[in-house]
This record gives sequence, C-alpha cells and structure tokens, in this order.
Amino acid sequence: MIFPPIAKVRRRFNHPEVTDIAESVRLGVASSRIRDRVRPGGRIAVTVGSRGIAAIAAIAKETVAALADLGFQPFLVAAMGSHGGGTREGQLELLAEYAITPETMNCPIHAEMDTIELGVNSFGLPIFFDKNAFEADGVVLLNRIKPHTSFTGRYESGLLKMLTIGLGKREGAAQVHKLGLPGLVKLLPEVGAFLLERTHVALGLAILENAWEKTAAIVPVEPEELLDREPELLDEARKLMPGLPFDQIDVLIVGELGKNYSGTGLDPNVIGRQRVETTPDLPRPVVTRLAVLDLSVETRGNAVGVGLADLTTERLVSAIDPVPMRVNSFTSNFLTRARVPLALPTDREVVAASLDTCWRIDPMEARMTLIPNTLELTTLWVAPALAAEVDRSDDLEFETDFVPIPFHADGTLDQQSLFPDSLRGRRSAQFNK
Repeated sequence: MIFPPIAKVRRRFNHPEVTDIAESVRLGVASSRIRDRVRPGGRIAVTVGSRGIAAIAAIAKETVAALADLGFQPFLVAAMGSHGGGTREGQLELLAEYAITPETMNCPIHAEMDTIELGVNSFGLPIFFDKNAFEADGVVLLNRIKPHTSFTGRYESGLLKMLTIGLGKREGAAQVHKLGLPGLVKLLPEVGAFLLERTHVALGLAILENAWEKTAAIVPVEPEELLDREPELLDEARKLMPGLPFDQIDVLIVGELGKNYSGTGLDPNVIGRQRVETTPDLPRPVVTRLAVLDLSVETRGNAVGVGLADLTTERLVSAIDPVPMRVNSFTSNFLTRARVPLALPTDREVVAASLDTCWRIDPMEARMTLIPNTLELTTLWVAPALAAEVDRSDDLEFETDFVPIPFHADGTLDQQSLFPDSLRGRRSAQFNK
C-alpha cells in the first residue's frame, strides 16, 4: 500500500493555568471552614486516586502541609475503588508511580481495603465506606472534575464520585456500578448525599485541568455546597476539555491507551465511541476505523478500553495482564470495552488495514489523524484530506509540511519522533539518557 503523507498540526487554546500550586492549595484550605468542622489536632483523611492528574503529587503534598500547619494530623487514603487489582499492595504501587509515598508526602498512607457498611441505597444494595476515612475526624475529598467516560449527568467524575466509588473501595464501587449506567446516574447523587450526612467530609478540593494537562484551578468546596457546586465545575471542565477538532474521521490511529490517560483507557469523550451495552455512541466525532498500537507502561497491563478500537497490534495483546482487566471490568459491569479487537503483527500492517477498510477507494482520500493518546491533544498529525479543514480553522495551524509516515524497518511506528512532548516521548527520552 502507498500510505498518505502526514503533517503536524498544533492547536491553539486560551486556557487558564495555576502558576503556584502551593499558594493555590494553601489559600483554598485557609479560606475554607475546615477549622469549624474538625477538632484541633484531629486526624484528617485526604483522598488520592489512580487517575493521571497533573501535579497530583505536589497538590497532595501541599494539602497535607496546609492541614498540618493548621494543627491537624493529616494522612492520605487510597480512594480508587477496585483499581490496582483491588488490593492494598496494588494501590500503593499505583500511588508510588505518581511519586506519592509516605516519604514524599511526609505523612502515612492507608490503602487497606477494609470498609464498613453504613446503610442501603434505594435499590436495597449496601453502601460501603473506607474504614480508615470513616474513623478519621475529617475527610478532605481531593479529585479532578472531568466529564465521565461512560455517561452524561449532573455529576460525573469528581468529588462525588471520589466519595461514593473511590472511598467505597472495591465493594462500594461494585455496588454503585451494579445497575450499569442508569444506576450510576441515580446512585452517584443519592449515595453521595447519604455519605455527606453520615461521614465526616470537611472539605472538597476540586481540580480543573486545561488542554495542556496543566492545573487550571484548585477550587475549595464546602460539603454543604458540594451537590450544587460540582455541576457548575463540571460545566467549566467540559469547556476546558480539548477533544478532537474534526467531526468525521476515516482513520484514527492512537499511539497507546492506558488508565493513566483515561479511566476507560481510550476516552470516549474524545473518540466519540461509548461501547457500553444499550448506550448509543456520542454524536461526534464519527470515526470509521480506529486503531490503537500500544499499552502505556503506567497502565500495568490493564487494557480496559481496547474494545473501543477496531484493530490493534499483537504486541499490545501480548502485554495484557488479564487479572486487573477482569477485576476492573467486572467491577464496572462494562464488559464490551474489554473485548480484544483484531490484532496484526506490526504497526505498518495495522495502519494499512485501517486505510484499506475505512470505506475509501483511494487511501490518499482518507481523512486520517494520528494522536499519541486521548489525553495529550495539543498536537496531532493529519493526512492531506484534512488539510482544507485545518486551513479554515482559527484554532489549528500546520507546523510541518507533509512527510512520509515514519515507520522503522521492523514496521513499528516511530511515535517518539511524532510526539516527542508526549508522555511516551518523555519516557523514551529519559530511558535513553
């Protein structure tokens, strides 16, 4: 096959950015009413999850320091449902990959999976809550607000999800997901309101991120305001989310997937595909053929989301660890996203098959886009069929001429040269030092 050439496109964004993490965190804590809610010297549990939140180590460390300065005894609690294989050791290892350890945070970290049952929801299912957090004098919910990868509602990924699913540990996450999407939409606010009344939530620190994966804002949220304030913050987060700039794409090549990029591995809000039982896909973008080439190192073999793709490599399939993938899939009750697509030996063959099956007679007419993952979207590569759209857009500009797709002799795509500033590119540069 003769492959179409590609050119690099940079996107323009006018988004806010926090320049001083420490000051923003300390102002948020100091301006809150946490001293009215927690006794002097009280123990405060600060939540940390498994998502790849920008500057999460710095934000968590400054939160701990700010609370200690007020005379409290803070500790971190792993609040990530069933991630990390649903084990204490797995969750501690995940946090360590984000440089979150007792030594770096200057405080203890509790990742035990013990929970207590506080009641039942309207479906008669038990409501679980992390035992360490429940026994603390206060809880600070620290999490990013972001559109969810599986459903749309007033509450998606954010403080309420951290409270109900993250702090529910494996048992609580399974119960909230038990009824699929209808259950999630109903149970997040219902269980969240229940837990706000029966636990010691003292403060929420909501993180917003911009298109460059930088911290756009750190917003303190009082617990009695959370149910009203979070939907407003979700609207702000949705406006900051970059997505893809094209409504229709014939071929979308994604360098790698992983839970460090999205809870679903490939973010449905970006690719337009839901692949959730009984749920239609999103209205845009419409992608005819989607291929993913690799798993990220950080996803630790969990390939949840690979079922959103049509084609992949044998290399990716061989890197799958079925244990965390099964745990995650059975906890979420979304099984379609774990189906392994057709796999081919090399990246070159995957790209060729994508072009050959994208419903275009001439591959040179294919509206093809290449991205490193579904999180880092400030630059992308496009084929000539998308050039006119790039030229018409005020938010896009070409950075290079059209060049051949860079395949190595073994048929592997040279992702490092295409996306040197991506996580994969930075990882490779560090390895080669």
